[in-house]
Amino acid sequence: MHVLVIEDDPTMAEVMEAYLKREGHEVTCAANGQKGLDLFRSLHPDFLILDLMLPDLSGEAILTAVRKDFDTPVLILSAKSAEEERVQGMVLGADDYVVKPFSPREVIVRMQAIMRRVGKRDTSEVWSFAGKALVIHLRERTVSVEGSEVHLTPIEYRLLTAMAAHPGWVFERAELLERVQEDLFFDGYERSIDVHIKNLRKKIESDPKHPRFIETVFGMGYRFKGERDV
Repeated sequence: MHVLVIEDDPTMAEVMEAYLKREGHEVTCAANGQKGLDLFRSLHPDFLILDLMLPDLSGEAILTAVRKDFDTPVLILSAKSAEEERVQGMVLGADDYVVKPFSPREVIVRMQAIMRRVGKRDTSEVWSFAGKALVIHLRERTVSVEGSEVHLTPIEYRLLTAMAAHPGWVFERAELLERVQEDLFFDGYERSIDVHIKNLRKKIESDPKHPRFIETVFGMGYRFKGERDV
């Protein structure tokens, strides 16, 4: 995996880099929060190791920004050991939390445990469905239908990528609401998801009344049924 380590302690960062490389991972290190976030957005790493107490941008702010658009596994390293601080880290979207001081070997083992839980992430930059009838470019955050780019709102893009990441899964409206409302103006009602799905279908479906990609599962929610191209 490509692992991004955001850690302002140079000794700690060097030790983690050595251990990770010994395990066969590619490693990039950042010594402050803003640089780390910029590297995350440009490199799209497979795993993020994040210190919370950084000299500029806090680890909590970085995690919040990451979780807006990505489900990259995140392991927090922090000297903050109070229960409420550890709980807050998990609530913000961390996959695990390790309190300093710690053994680098423990971090490696916890990383392995996280990857076993989440399974192999799809880290490709382009998702293509139904013979390239629908193509999602994750880095550029663009969507093309039958070769022509369509312009989605941030909410529509989040809805599409959330469902397309798991073809065949049934998403309840409440779950979709949680995925799209972060830091966006949103009325907060589950049924408003129906309006956004309707608008999304108009943009990606050739026949919105008989959708090819986003299927309504009556009484439950929605399912993405597009077949992923090999």
